[in-house]
Amino acid sequence: MDVLTPAARARQVRDSLPPDGLFSGHEWRISPHPFALGAELAGEFESLGRVLLQFYRAVNQLYRRSVEGRGWGWVTDILDRGKPPELVALQRDQAFRNELPRVIRPDILLTEGGYAISELDSVPGGVGLTQWLNQTYGLLGDAVLGGVNGMRDGFASIHGDATTVHLVVSEESGSYRPEMVWLAAQLGDRFRVRDTRYLDFAPGDSIYRFFELFDLAQVPSSSRIFELAARKQVRLTPPPKMIFEEKSLFGLLWNRNLKDFWRQELGEAFFARLLKVVPRTWILDPEPLPPHAAYPEMDLTDWSQLKGLSQRDRSLILKISGYSELAWGARGVHLGSDMSVADWSTVVDQALASWPHSPYVLQRYHKPRLVKTEWYDFATDTLHPMAARARICPYYFVSGEGDSARPKCGGVLATLCPADKKIIHGMTDAVLAPCIA
Repeated sequence: MDVLTPAARARQVRDSLPPDGLFSGHEWRISPHPFALGAELAGEFESLGRVLLQFYRAVNQLYRRSVEGRGWGWVTDILDRGKPPELVALQRDQAFRNELPRVIRPDILLTEGGYAISELDSVPGGVGLTQWLNQTYGLLGDAVLGGVNGMRDGFASIHGDATTVHLVVSEESGSYRPEMVWLAAQLGDRFRVRDTRYLDFAPGDSIYRFFELFDLAQVPSSSRIFELAARKQVRLTPPPKMIFEEKSLFGLLWNRNLKDFWRQELGEAFFARLLKVVPRTWILDPEPLPPHAAYPEMDLTDWSQLKGLSQRDRSLILKISGYSELAWGARGVHLGSDMSVADWSTVVDQALASWPHSPYVLQRYHKPRLVKTEWYDFATDTLHPMAARARICPYYFVSGEGDSARPKCGGVLATLCPADKKIIHGMTDAVLAPCIA
């Protein structure tokens, strides 16, 4: 078989794009080749899904025990803070007691010391995109992680034997609608993309919730969806449980008062593994400390003292925890070392004032290391090398019920941004590529 040149490979990738695209109004740079992780890291990501699923199980246990008065009442106060009473009641409903997200996507930064999980996403975009990337590069002969149809088959598996699967996409998530339309077409007539006014669900159907819980005012069908799911007439994923959309979970993971709980629920090995890769995270509660106390590892006695840190000491990320239009994408994410003292002070004040309704978290910033990639400029027929920083997103699909549920990695997406970008996310000058070992 003839070996294609990089230019020919890049053209074949471009020419394979669906006519309607995959993201509304968004393009990216095309690399002729997938991104190579190395066998060790690829193996690490293959097994990481088990750890993250167990973490979600433990979070669910922690919240339930807190609600039931079996300890740690302050956990409920943090996770329910600012949430509408009707949504709090919904996530406490017995019908959803043991329900967990069936798609788990960590955002992983490759660092000099290994990797860091900056956050978890239980309503992720990119499922259709990653399937298309795996399929396209796989047909070029690349051994993509998850396999050529791993994303497609993984997504299908989370819906069991449902008669019809409805992919309900909100306006807020509208830029991802084309990828879901394309994915549904790959999966066959059983899968249908719906807008947020669709109500004609039937018993035995499955519904994929591609809308955030903060956005329910823009989703007229949400009440009907939740009602049917609570009656167990339809299968719903992810469940209407705001706890899984909170970045505060990493702050709870690091909380010394919960160490014994995490050790028991996760097991010693999984707990240690998470602490190794999850950056130190604090929940910004402005409640005064005793004058002799300080926050762990910060040597601060009041969070307002963050404003006085030097630029070197501000290697910190400040971001809203959840239940907000600022809680997804790169919105609401602030890197202290990249801001002026005045701007950083403004953000700190905003975060502390937001505590009653929208808590913020502070996270140690692990700078992504430089990696190499290349992209093809079709306008000039030129292959450009690019020094980049990488965000790696494995997609884990959880199939099966209860304790027998198991996660499987369907694919791994690499977002490779120019080296001068501090916050890594999908952008026009980024390379998007599937991963190989």
